[in-house]
Amino acid sequence: MSSRRTIVMPIDEEDAVINQGIAADPDTRELSTDEIRRMHPAHETLPKRIDEGAAAELLKRRGRPPADVTKVATSVRYDRDSLDAFRATGEGWQTRMNDALREYAKSRGTM
Repeated sequence: MSSRRTIVMPIDEEDAVINQGIAADPDTRELSTDEIRRMHPAHETLPKRIDEGAAAELLKRRGRPPADVTKVATSVRYDRDSLDAFRATGEGWQTRMNDALREYAKSRGTM
């Protein structure tokens, strides 16, 4: 089973209902091409409009901080039974597989 997300586009009828809701909302409107053309990224405009400290706080990076040791994406082919054995251990199986490979490399003196 793939863990990739799929985008499901609305059918015409659903799209029409969505657009009716947007049109009925007095707090929203469609921007003109000229308005869109005049827009600038927040990192350019916020420091000019509000306190620089507040702007920096709003613009700081969210989420997990960058790791000291990064992973490398690669493509490898494994025997089905080996892969199934790790997958059967549940959530975190890829980390356990990585740990097993690391342990093997250390035991061989290559790390």
